[in-house]
Amino acid sequence: MQIEITERIDAVAAADWDALTTDDNPFLRHAFLDGLEKTACVGGSTGWHPHHFLLRDPDGRLIAAMPAYLKTHSRGEFVFDWAWAEAFERAGGRYYPKLVIAVPFTPTTGPRVLHHASLERGVAIRTMLEAATEFCRKQQLSSMHCLFCEDHEADEQQAHGLLRRLGCQFHWRNPGYPDFEAFLAEFSSKKRKNVRRERRLAREAATEFRIVSGDEVTTEHWQQFHQYYSDTFHMYGNLPPLNLAFLQTIAHTMGRQVLMSQALDQDGLLAAALLFRSGSTLYGRYWGCREERQGVHFETCFYQGIEYCIRNGLQRFEPGAQGEHKIARGFLPTATNSCHWLDHSGFREAVADFLERETPMVRGYMANLDGHAPFRDGSDSASQPPMRAISS
Repeated sequence: MQIEITERIDAVAAADWDALTTDDNPFLRHAFLDGLEKTACVGGSTGWHPHHFLLRDPDGRLIAAMPAYLKTHSRGEFVFDWAWAEAFERAGGRYYPKLVIAVPFTPTTGPRVLHHASLERGVAIRTMLEAATEFCRKQQLSSMHCLFCEDHEADEQQAHGLLRRLGCQFHWRNPGYPDFEAFLAEFSSKKRKNVRRERRLAREAATEFRIVSGDEVTTEHWQQFHQYYSDTFHMYGNLPPLNLAFLQTIAHTMGRQVLMSQALDQDGLLAAALLFRSGSTLYGRYWGCREERQGVHFETCFYQGIEYCIRNGLQRFEPGAQGEHKIARGFLPTATNSCHWLDHSGFREAVADFLERETPMVRGYMANLDGHAPFRDGSDSASQPPMRAISS
C-alpha cells in the first residue's frame, strides 16, 4: 500500500472519496471540503493549509483517506491549546506549524480516518497514524492533533501513545418522541413553563419560523444570512470563517444536507441559523439576526431544530460547541474526544500531567451539569446517563 499527501482535495475524484465511508456525515463529504478550498475559506493566508493523507492499494485504488491541515495558528479548532503553544514557545520551542486532523471550523464528532469496506478499520487507523507521525518528524513539526474523533479512533490512538483529551458539548437525543409536546412532557413543571414562555415570546416577535433546504434558500436570504452571521462574529471581535461564495456553493452541491432555520417578520428575514444533517443527526452551526428580539434565538437555533428532528426521525441534534444555557432546553452534557502527539518528550510529559488533572475536572463538570437537566425524575430522558462520547 502507498501513502500520498495532496494539497488539493480535487486531486481525488469525489466518487472515490465519498465511497470510503458508509457514514453520511455532511462535513466529511468531498463537496464540503472541496467547497472550503475552492472558495478560499482554507489555504492562502487563512492559516489552514490542506495536506490530506491518501492510502492506495497496489492497483492504485483509493482505500483510505484522512483530511488534514498544516496550521499556523489555533483558531477555528474548538479544542483550545493556546496555553500549550504559549508554554512551548516560552521555553524556546516552535509550536507552529502543527498538523491538525479535523474538519475546519466544525466541532462535530465524526470519523477522521475514512476507509473502504475492504480495509479493516483498525488497520486503516494505524496506517494513517503512522504516516502522519512520520510526516511530522520529517517536517520537524511540534505536534499532531486529531480533533473530535470517534470513540474507537481515540481508543486506537491512545493505545499508540497519543494523549487523549476529554471535552464537553451539549446534545439532544430523540428516543422516539411523536411530537414536541411529548418531549416537553418529560420536563419538570417549572422548566416546561419556561420553554413555553420562550416560544410564545418568539412568536410575538416574528410572524413565521421555518426550516428551508439549502437548495431552496433564495439568493437574497443567503446574502442576508451571511451579513447577519458576519455581524455576530464582528461583535465579538472575530473574523467570520465562511464566506458567501462557500455558502452558495454548498447549497448547490450538497442539496438537502444543508438547511437554514429562518425567522421572518413583515420586513423579511429577521434571523437565521445554518444547519446540516445526516441520516441520523442534525448539526447546528452559525447564527445571525437583523436585530435581537426576545425568544427568537432559542426558537431559531434550538426549538425549530428539535421539531425538525422529531418530524424526520433523526436521533440526535448537535447544536454546536459550548453553551451551558442549552441544558435548560433539553440538551445534555456529552463527552467529546481529541488525541495529541507531541514530539518533544519534556513537552509531552508536561501536557500529560496537565491532562491527568484536567480529565477528572471535565468529568466532574459534566456530572454536575447533568444534575441540572430539566427532565422530571423517572422520565425516559432523565434516566439516561450522559453519553461517554458520540459515534456517528
